[in-house]
Amino acid sequence: MFHWLEKHPFFFAVGVFVAIAFAGLIEILPNFAQASRPVIGTAPYSTLELAGRNVYIKNSCNACHSQLIRPFKSETDRYGHYSLSGEYAYDRPFLWGSKRTGPDLMRVGNYRTTDWHENHMKNPAAVVPSSIMPAYSWLFTNKADIDTAYAEQLTVAQFFSVPYNKPVPMKDGLTKVVKMGKSVAEAHALALEEAKKVVADMKDQDVKDAVARGEIPEIVALIAYLNSLK
Repeated sequence: MFHWLEKHPFFFAVGVFVAIAFAGLIEILPNFAQASRPVIGTAPYSTLELAGRNVYIKNSCNACHSQLIRPFKSETDRYGHYSLSGEYAYDRPFLWGSKRTGPDLMRVGNYRTTDWHENHMKNPAAVVPSSIMPAYSWLFTNKADIDTAYAEQLTVAQFFSVPYNKPVPMKDGLTKVVKMGKSVAEAHALALEEAKKVVADMKDQDVKDAVARGEIPEIVALIAYLNSLK
């Protein structure tokens, strides 16, 4: 067999290619599968965070802000550790972005606060004088779509085995349980409970009053989502 291959260089080349390709797949695929699993510290999005993520997508925030820190010193010095595949395990779709008119937001939850986001979304230039970002005043009056966020939770929990209501390991050695309601009413209650924690650090009285009435403005959901990016 080997003598025959030596006399037929074309088939010998094909055989070498097949052998290398097969060995490469055996080597690469297990590592790829492992890398795509959730890393420690990555938890599924809560109902409120998912609603905020939908606000982020609806307003095309990812058109100007990426969420992908590349493994270059200039980026890790500014934004922190480069992004890992497993950190996107619960992102559907991925929001990597294609350009950076504004800074990368992959780890914005590590260095921005609730009140900073509130002021920035209301009047970006007042917070960052060189900013060309427009004000998003309607987020303070529009209501977050909790029903759609809850429907997304039900879908990913059923078809992708996202671990809602189960302990997820965190970087501090503890575990975190992200609750998913058993009904739409319970989902609204959980989102409202989380919203109250967000508005505790906000100054806009109209937003505070809305949450006190049981309503959740889009700005609250968006800030919850941005705070989760760490």
